[in-house]
Amino acid sequence: MPEGPEVKRLAQRLGKVLVGKPLSSVAFSYKTLGSYDQELSSSEIELVDSRGKALLIRFECGKTIYSHNQLYGKWIVTRAGVEPKTGRTKRLVIRTPQHRAALYSASEIEVLDTSALLDHSFLRKLGPDALSEETHWREVAARLMESNFKNRSLGALLLDQSFVAGLGNYLRTEILHESCLHPDLRPKDLSQREIGKLARTILEITRLALKTAGVTNKPSRVKRLKRVGATRSRYRFSAFAREGQACYRCEEKIERLSVNSRRLYLCRICQPGRSRNAGGHS
Repeated sequence: MPEGPEVKRLAQRLGKVLVGKPLSSVAFSYKTLGSYDQELSSSEIELVDSRGKALLIRFECGKTIYSHNQLYGKWIVTRAGVEPKTGRTKRLVIRTPQHRAALYSASEIEVLDTSALLDHSFLRKLGPDALSEETHWREVAARLMESNFKNRSLGALLLDQSFVAGLGNYLRTEILHESCLHPDLRPKDLSQREIGKLARTILEITRLALKTAGVTNKPSRVKRLKRVGATRSRYRFSAFAREGQACYRCEEKIERLSVNSRRLYLCRICQPGRSRNAGGHS
């Protein structure tokens, strides 16, 4: 499933070809949404943005298309008149004189009143967006110690969109590895210094992934690895998908675990487990 940085980059790409452009047509494959085709085709797209892992396309007429790719959804952008070869099921096509933007295989698509977005069942439950400039690390640190979150394992918490929106599986591994924290630890087990470092790392790693198209390894390390001919799959992550390879910090082998039914990678030396009540908050 695409994580926050990938959805934000998609929003930026769609925005470049759709925002402020004359629309040739907007066409849904869902019969229940087809009644909006004419209204939206006669309007103009004002903004394409993301909220966590949801994509929002806002129209001048006061409507917003909400979509969530889940596991299989995918947008494909081509030049006008070009029909991509794909076995995916077409859900939505937006055409301008220059481009064709189509959403395939997504299971969640809705047309909402823009004024009522905050009442949407998914959007209203989201925590602060890790990619929003308005989200400060101190807000994240404070949330870590809220009653809803402080007793939960970090391995579970970092996948919960109500905690911080936009995080996902590869980000979870990279954030915990950079913070030197074991996934079994809870916020209440951490010192104030660890809470602060974790909060800052959540934002820094997620924003780095946006800037670099998903590369979360340290920029200086990436540069060094590129110099010796490393491929993107080798330099992209510091821990994720590196099972059996040496930790960049201590050279211990990276291990793969299953945490909350999702794969997670860690270094046992850099991310030791410890008593849940040792040195933490009460």
